[in-house]
Amino acid sequence: MNTEDLKHYLADEPPSVVQLEIEKHFDALSDKQKRYAHFISRASFFGTRIVFRQTSPESEAIYDFILALHKSSGGDWKALQAKAGISDAELNHILQYSTQFLGNNGNYKSFGDAKFIPRCPESAFAKLAATSPEAEGFYNATKGAIFSSDKSALMHLGYPEEGHMTTYYPESPDITKAEIEAVSSWMETKGLLPENTRLAKTSGGSVFEILIASAEKSVPGEGGDIGKETEFSISEGVLAGKKIKLVYGDYSKEMAAITENIKKAGDNVDNETQKKMHNAYGISFGNGSLLAFKDSQRFWIRDKGPMVESNIGFIETYRDPAGVRGEWEGFVSMVNLERTRAFGALVEAAPALIPLLPWDKAFEKDKFLSPDFTSLEVLTFAGSGIPAGINIPNYDDIRQTEGFKNVSLGNVLSAKAPDEKIPFIAEKDLEVFKKYRDAAFEVQVGLHELTGHGCGKLLQETSPGKFNFDAENPPISPLTGKPVTTWYKPGQTWGSVFGSMAGSYEECRAELVAMFLGCEFPVLKIFGFGDGSIDMDGEAGDVLYTAYLLMARAGLVSLEMWDPKSRKWGQAHSQARFSIFQCFLQAGDDFCKLKYDGDDLTGVTISLDRSKILTTGRKAVGDYLQKLHIYKATADIEAGSKFFSDMTNVDAEFWGKKVRDEVLRNKQPRKVFVQANTFLDEASGKVTLKHYDATPEGMIQSWADRKV
Repeated sequence: MNTEDLKHYLADEPPSVVQLEIEKHFDALSDKQKRYAHFISRASFFGTRIVFRQTSPESEAIYDFILALHKSSGGDWKALQAKAGISDAELNHILQYSTQFLGNNGNYKSFGDAKFIPRCPESAFAKLAATSPEAEGFYNATKGAIFSSDKSALMHLGYPEEGHMTTYYPESPDITKAEIEAVSSWMETKGLLPENTRLAKTSGGSVFEILIASAEKSVPGEGGDIGKETEFSISEGVLAGKKIKLVYGDYSKEMAAITENIKKAGDNVDNETQKKMHNAYGISFGNGSLLAFKDSQRFWIRDKGPMVESNIGFIETYRDPAGVRGEWEGFVSMVNLERTRAFGALVEAAPALIPLLPWDKAFEKDKFLSPDFTSLEVLTFAGSGIPAGINIPNYDDIRQTEGFKNVSLGNVLSAKAPDEKIPFIAEKDLEVFKKYRDAAFEVQVGLHELTGHGCGKLLQETSPGKFNFDAENPPISPLTGKPVTTWYKPGQTWGSVFGSMAGSYEECRAELVAMFLGCEFPVLKIFGFGDGSIDMDGEAGDVLYTAYLLMARAGLVSLEMWDPKSRKWGQAHSQARFSIFQCFLQAGDDFCKLKYDGDDLTGVTISLDRSKILTTGRKAVGDYLQKLHIYKATADIEAGSKFFSDMTNVDAEFWGKKVRDEVLRNKQPRKVFVQANTFLDEASGKVTLKHYDATPEGMIQSWADRKV
């Protein structure tokens, strides 16, 4: 890779390190609730090495190398620097890289899926490693992958067939998309869920091993989710003549530690529902059953308004190139009662808001299943990154008939980096943008999670000959004016039909719902802005204008996540937001434009006509949303994939070169969070909290103290 290309993969200098503040909310808990939070936190962090192994072959060794250096330094990095004979600049670059690595749980960005490499020479790492035999051993185990950049495709996560990096298909460089899809189809027919699995092609390509995450290393005595059989011969299709083998015990050491701590959390619950939830977690993490995990999610939904909120498991499927296998994730948080009141009011308003969306009741759930919607202050979020909001579970059969929960992560939303710059916003808009961006984003997150992910019906043949709609008189599509002709067949899910596109497609649909319903002034009143009447010139209008500016700017800066060589998007939310920005630009009527002088686009800013948001802007959003929703509801993968691909296509010369170059020139470091730790005094049963400085040294110390 040439020097010009390589500079875009260098670690942030400096990284934007922010403390995740939680002390006030943690102190308000009872001793029992603190123990409950402590054990879930420990269970979550014990999955750290799982995340490393889901990212790259070298990530775990890099982690051990950083901690071994910290151990040998005794926390005195200057003394270690002198011993190694490296410069101040080299030490700073090593600490900056380590901070970004720990903040992303691996050497690929959690938001963007692109590799990052240190700014210092490789020799500086080697000199530092040589100061400690333990550190040197781990450094050698990375096999030079910290700095390797000779194969540009490996700088991004993706399919092995395309030369990209993935460890969801370990030691299987020749596995093809067709083989991955064939195994997924086989699993679907058997009823074997994929989220806690990896897939390996072994024995010269004659055996495909489905690796199941579990503490136990053999099939459960009572049988797994599809019985006691573990080997299956395939007689047709791409896998004809091959075998599929179920292998239990992937990440067994980590899963055992997770299971142990989950059981201890279960001994400190507030109610019987939480007890049942943790029992189901324990079964799932112990023997690998995702049917048990689905039960845990059912109990989680029923645990209304807990003081300590959490979820844990193999949840989001963004990083698997096939879009079906989940990354380890666990969080524990405290409820912010004041902010939760606003979200509770939004839940109450939702049944009146959803009918305003641009489709009729045939494409909507028969009844809106009012969920919990809480504003949370995060104590622990273990995984590759921390989102601003969450809507889970992701199992459509549960969401459609039993419900879901929404959470907004308040201390993540409010976290600010010092001296944060805001490129691409015009000077005339900066004051209102700075004043209302947090409020606008909170409204957006609320609508995105609750009404976005929470709305919509999938037309399904739930079992042979049984439908959740009138199959004799199918609904009329608003796109064609004719009865729909496609729907989900038995065993099919949204994820299995739309595959790797599902994540970004659904994020786009949810963002569009937020943009569409954000124009309802009664919604803005719920969050404390205006009196509910239309007033584009008042404070509520300022929030709405800022929300549209936020989305436009997010779409523009998303180009950082697009790789011009592979023409691949590295992040689901970024792909979605770019397409919405395109929707704004294509709305016409001079609603949204890029303003710049000269061909190099230096000083490019977004021009958005505030007076046309409720007319031109909202109509464009509604038209785009309607298409995405109907294609999803009817399992129309052919029309849906073509349409979404067209909307997320990046013109190579203008967008992929000129605009992207300006975006990269103005790139701002993404925040990495220093999280607190909890410590249990076994004798007294009391839990204490320890915060760390928002510095590279503080970040490393926080991880050293976790001992995972």
